[in-house]
Amino acid sequence: MNSNLIRNRFMDFFRSKGHFIAPSAPLVIKDDPTLMFTNAGMNQFKDIFLGNRPSLHSRIANTQKCLRVSGKHNDLEEVGIDTYHHTLFEMLGNWSFGDYFKKEAIEWAWELLTEGYGLPASRIYVTVFGGDEKEGLENDDEAFEIWRKIVGKDRIIYGSKKDNFWEMGDSGPCGPCSEIHMDLRGEKEIKNNPGKNLVNAGHPLVIEIWNLVFIQYNRNTDGKLTMLPQKHVDTGMGFERLAMAIQGKLSNYDTDVFTPIIHAIEKESGIRYGQGEKTDIAARVIADHIRAIAFAISDGQLPSNVKAGYVIRRILRRAVRYGFTYLGFNKPVIYRLADVVALQFQDVFPEVIAQKDFISKVILEEESSFLRTLENGLKRFDQLRSQLKGDRKIIDGRTVFELYDTFGFPVDLTALIARENGLLVDESGFSKAMDEQKIRSKNASKTDTGDWVILNDNAEAVFVGYENLESESRITRYREIKSRDKKEFQIVLDRTPFYAESGGQAGDTGYMQSGDEKIRIKDTRKENDLIIHFSESLPADPAAIFQCRVDDLRRRLTENNHSATHLLHAALRKVLGSHVQQKGSLVNEKILRFDFSHFAKLSREEILAVEQMVNQKIREDIRRDERRDIALEEAKKMGAMALFGEKYGEKVRVIVFDENYSIELCGGTHVPSTGRIGLFKIISESSIAAGVRRIEAVTANEAENYINARLDILEQINSALKSPSDTYQAVLNLLEERNAVVHELETFKTEKAGNLKGELMGKVKVIGGINIIVENIGNQDASTVKNLAFQLRQLVEPLYLVLGNVSGGKPQLTVMLSDSLVSGKKLNAGNIIRELAREISGGGGGQAFYATAGGKDITGIDRALKKAGEFLVGTVN
Repeated sequence: MNSNLIRNRFMDFFRSKGHFIAPSAPLVIKDDPTLMFTNAGMNQFKDIFLGNRPSLHSRIANTQKCLRVSGKHNDLEEVGIDTYHHTLFEMLGNWSFGDYFKKEAIEWAWELLTEGYGLPASRIYVTVFGGDEKEGLENDDEAFEIWRKIVGKDRIIYGSKKDNFWEMGDSGPCGPCSEIHMDLRGEKEIKNNPGKNLVNAGHPLVIEIWNLVFIQYNRNTDGKLTMLPQKHVDTGMGFERLAMAIQGKLSNYDTDVFTPIIHAIEKESGIRYGQGEKTDIAARVIADHIRAIAFAISDGQLPSNVKAGYVIRRILRRAVRYGFTYLGFNKPVIYRLADVVALQFQDVFPEVIAQKDFISKVILEEESSFLRTLENGLKRFDQLRSQLKGDRKIIDGRTVFELYDTFGFPVDLTALIARENGLLVDESGFSKAMDEQKIRSKNASKTDTGDWVILNDNAEAVFVGYENLESESRITRYREIKSRDKKEFQIVLDRTPFYAESGGQAGDTGYMQSGDEKIRIKDTRKENDLIIHFSESLPADPAAIFQCRVDDLRRRLTENNHSATHLLHAALRKVLGSHVQQKGSLVNEKILRFDFSHFAKLSREEILAVEQMVNQKIREDIRRDERRDIALEEAKKMGAMALFGEKYGEKVRVIVFDENYSIELCGGTHVPSTGRIGLFKIISESSIAAGVRRIEAVTANEAENYINARLDILEQINSALKSPSDTYQAVLNLLEERNAVVHELETFKTEKAGNLKGELMGKVKVIGGINIIVENIGNQDASTVKNLAFQLRQLVEPLYLVLGNVSGGKPQLTVMLSDSLVSGKKLNAGNIIRELAREISGGGGGQAFYATAGGKDITGIDRALKKAGEFLVGTVN
């Protein structure tokens, strides 16, 4: 049974049990502050579990792409070392929202595994929650009794809270769980040691394949558990482990989920998988990581130095490191594996193959960059190794942290290279340095989020802002947020005209008023499916009725920019090609920013063509055609542009500006017709990442202001140039004249410096066998003095040179010493310059042979030079 059949059989089974088959949510989470990535199948249903929104279906099943590389559920360091942990994995799951509970979940799981997949019952063990005295939780005897009737009590194990109480994070929905484990060992091993003894003991062939979570609690931010309004079922089965069990393999990497990628790695490296432990680990790491990287990029997360972007960069660097160290990948290779992943998943996750060229381009850029960094880091490592003297065999933690922080070296890479050189690393010192950095970062952004105060738990939040900019509303819940330097409140309303930041459109601002009290709403955002209003104060009576009003002008200007991005997107695709895909956007009342996939800088002609097309559509005054509650598949058949990485429901909203021009899925607010935009002007075009370009533009009043400002500058230039007939040519002529004057000036300065060099060599004094030049050379720029000092150092040996000069009206001092004076006489230019700088009321420093200083007191130059001469005489004597 190949992996595609295994996946399809799961869907068919639960479809037969009345489940709706839902699409996978994006891997990258955008509106949940508690998570960076989807790390479990239940993430997209979190608000249903919390009771914040109803479910359209009481039974759902799907396969969800998940990533576990950070936070509480972090499997990264095990990936590749063993044969069953992964960063990216598929989670097959079925859910009940207030419908069936433990009995059906357990019985159906058994039916599918033993009858649907034909797995032997004799190899299956189950665990149930064994209670927790500290939490006041009892044994899950209900689940035990259900399982006892199916497998008998000898195959049931009571587990600890760690193993059998599932929590998504530090807060949120949770509950006891029942795990299903498979024993995949040979008969002889099973006879010698029953699988029951090895459940949850880390054995690579006695593994958990399915977890049935019975969600009945919510973990509050204060750590307390409260009962949820309804009981739910959330199950998760690791697709890769299931494939291993069904296909009779001893490793997930031996299944057809991974073998196509491993075969490609063999071809690239020339090393067969299964021939060596270290090369096998490297192949597994790369096979796993390329999937995570490709899926994350396809969902819109580019590698970067912050948050989710850094996690993806870290995964990629881990893969590059293993390929470089063990497989000889000293040139970019991993990017070529993206095509294998894209083809393998084209039927279940088509977003990867739709963007495979873009994904490969991004990985190639990152891979090339880190390989260069890796080489520089290895050179730095060699320097560090040469500095270790005597019996010192340990690289200190601060240095290990420097390699991590500056060169992106994971500590395990540094440790590996150290071992190869007979050295050790101070891992505890590294951890201390890392912790200090985390504490600094945490203290800089530390916030204390209180629990929601619920005023009306049954009210469903309704957004009325498409039609109305004001509403009569009540507060349903609120909470206080404290940070280091401020306090604010988050408010949820039963009805709201405020648009929450989403799809690149900035959140609305405005106010809510009851009687004489007026509360300013400074921002509106989404958290999962809640529309949250941010305010610096809380109403005196939160239970009052409020008149809510959106800032009208700000909303209208924002709508201009949002509608313009739709026109821009369509124009880019027509001018550059259909490969253009939106990769991000920002629209507010001042500017629009649009990121898109394209591999070359736009020419001036292309920018003008795009700009002209958008303005033509504005002049056509196309009326907005807004279609709500359209089935997603129907919208796609219309030609609506769906953005990769966005989560769409079964029903969507479609915005059309001319059916032959722009059709997009969009939840934002827009102009009633394009004519209201007035004018569109591109103000910049740039690259922000490999294969991603960014256009910034302005519309309406901002576009007029931008153009008028440039016309004013042009008028000023014309006035300064006495209104020439050809301004451009006049400026070119002026630049040509300037360059000629600069060339003459440089020639003059070179000649003057040459003369000065001859004069200084004629003033050399010899004391104790040392050639001394101590002179005030008047007005000279810093670069001339520096060049002069280095030239004299080449001509005079041994040399003690101290020069004083004035540059830009400020005094400067320069000290230059021959190497023989530094090593033999133990002179140090840095020490000398710091002492001399006091005379000019300044400071300075530099190297042992060359140092400079600047100051404020020009009259002190001669005093400094006198002291410099006296210092040397004292040293020689």
